[in-house]
Amino acid sequence: AVRAPRVEIASHAELPSKFGRFRVVVFRNDQDDKEHLAMVHGDVSGQHDVPTRLHSECLTGDVMGSLRCDCREQLERALKETGALPFGVVLYLRQEGRGIGLTNKIRAYRLQEQGLDTVDANRALGFDDDERDYGIAAAMLGALGIGSVRLMTNNPDKVRQLEAYGVTVAARLPHVVRANVHNAAYLATKARRSGHKLDVEESGDEATAAE
Repeated sequence: AVRAPRVEIASHAELPSKFGRFRVVVFRNDQDDKEHLAMVHGDVSGQHDVPTRLHSECLTGDVMGSLRCDCREQLERALKETGALPFGVVLYLRQEGRGIGLTNKIRAYRLQEQGLDTVDANRALGFDDDERDYGIAAAMLGALGIGSVRLMTNNPDKVRQLEAYGVTVAARLPHVVRANVHNAAYLATKARRSGHKLDVEESGDEATAAE
């Protein structure tokens, strides 16, 4: 396995939310200066096959309710499902714009408005299709004492990366949300060019994404 970054818990507290009762755990690490956090429901230490979602920060979607992506819907679904289970964890990773940052993500949006898809927009800005790395996520799971995970994802690269960092992924749990007319092309690009496990169909003013 590849060596994961070193992490340590910087702070933690109870965080009841509309999705259930969670404990928020903030981590510092030796790879970047960002504060990554875990939303932990129930007792996960020493547990195996823990339902787990890795969510990369999306300010425009998570906070502003952007319809250009499915990020907020994915985050809310993950928290709701995790909060209803005996235990589980949602990692909130500060990897805005698939790792290219907020400014460059908005630049990519402008290029998409000119006709490029998400992959070509990133490449036009000099980035890979996806700059995210899940080494910090792997280290966070280890620090929480999680033995293995059932990963809520449509993205096979998350499974591959976690396994490369030594995390046992016991299963992949589909995590598909309903598309809309603004993000149907974005989701189709995820499936066609990035290998996400999605079946996206566009019909009139609505689009659906199904496993």
